Amino acid sequence: MTDATFTFRVEEELKAAFSEAAKAHDQTGAQLLRAFMRDYVRRQQDAADYDMWFRQQVQAGLASANAGDLIPDDNIDAEFAALREETRRKLSGRSS
Repeated sequence: MTDATFTFRVEEELKAAFSEAAKAHDQTGAQLLRAFMRDYVRRQQDAADYDMWFRQQVQAGLASANAGDLIPDDNIDAEFAALREETRRKLSGRSS
């Protein structure tokens, strides 16, 4: 991989403070900026990957619903009523 030069303007005071902070951690400003850039690119890719996964999940759910693969309302109510009752039993069995 070939290296490229990245040039940008920054206030002298910020540059000096950044260089001093980098030096305090035995790094150069360039090392820190490269690490930041790698991390930023990785986070953007992770966000894009998650967005793609989420959209696929939504589409799968819509396709399932459109195919009629649904759970009847009464079944959902009964299932969550049972879960609530189980939680109440667990809470009432605790010592105060």
